[in-house]
Amino acid sequence: MDNVQIEPAARKARRLPADLGILMVLVGVALVFEIMGWIFQGQSFLMNPQRLTIMILQVSVVGIIAIGVTQVIITGGIDLSSGSVVAMTAMVAMSFAQAAGYDRAVYPSLTGLPVLVPLAIGLGLGLLAGIVNGQLIARTGIPPFIATLGMMVTARGFAKWYTKGQPISFPTDGFAAIGNGALPVFIFLGVAVIFHILLKYTRYGKFTYAIGANAQAARVSGINVQRHLVKVYALAGLLSGLAGVVTAARAETAQAGMGMMYELDAIAAAVIGGTSLSGGRGKIFGTVIGTLILGLMMSGFTFLRVDAYYQEIVKGVIIVAAVVADTYRQKGRGKAGI
Repeated sequence: MDNVQIEPAARKARRLPADLGILMVLVGVALVFEIMGWIFQGQSFLMNPQRLTIMILQVSVVGIIAIGVTQVIITGGIDLSSGSVVAMTAMVAMSFAQAAGYDRAVYPSLTGLPVLVPLAIGLGLGLLAGIVNGQLIARTGIPPFIATLGMMVTARGFAKWYTKGQPISFPTDGFAAIGNGALPVFIFLGVAVIFHILLKYTRYGKFTYAIGANAQAARVSGINVQRHLVKVYALAGLLSGLAGVVTAARAETAQAGMGMMYELDAIAAAVIGGTSLSGGRGKIFGTVIGTLILGLMMSGFTFLRVDAYYQEIVKGVIIVAAVVADTYRQKGRGKAGI
């Protein structure tokens, strides 16, 4: 009997901390591309600051979305609407961010507005989409997959209808500044710090993990599960709205096709970073590293001139592999507890 009890403890002692493990994966991926760069391209992949800067800028928007998606997944849910909400909020925010004097503006009498106006509208619209998702899931019992799938289609349709499929451009300098330089990266990191603190040190975080681990037990313990789920999805929508504003500002234009497949990239970043699709487990730090791993891989494949179609195939394989690995981890924990 003593041997049975000691063996799981020994295994646990040998197991690497999750944060260290995901960091080692990041370093390993970087080294693989560095070696392949010298073999196939005759040059360094990592010793190019411009390439790495572009990579981080490209994944910062997905990272913002992934932070919201991480919280949703921790509760045992899913959010498929993120990319469409990005497009919707980008279109509407840009329509209120057009420069003064532009004669083809969506609202000619509302051009040249202070940057806070389109920013608030974009964030508010994203928040509203998240609240609708949360209310549908919490109040009606609709599965998160179906509720957010409906929002995905609706938000994308709204983005196309808003200007009949026409792009919107010519923003004010103040609005465009949101996407200039390294500001999107700082926004991403700032959001990560805020939500790391929320999840780790506040009641919000404790309730989020409790619901994901066992919603019924959380309800019995006095947590208002319905109200908290609305909060989680509302915040996820808010971050998608922020991502939409940053995307539009960075591109200095907004199109209905923006944000396509961003929801899957965000889910992939969270899962690669160790967030369990079974709920109850995940960290913002892991999601940040998962986002960097995803960006590093896409940048590395582009550097090696791998066809974009193959990149999508590899991304899909990585997502499945991460889910399979999480499944085995969950089984291991179950056996250790027996």
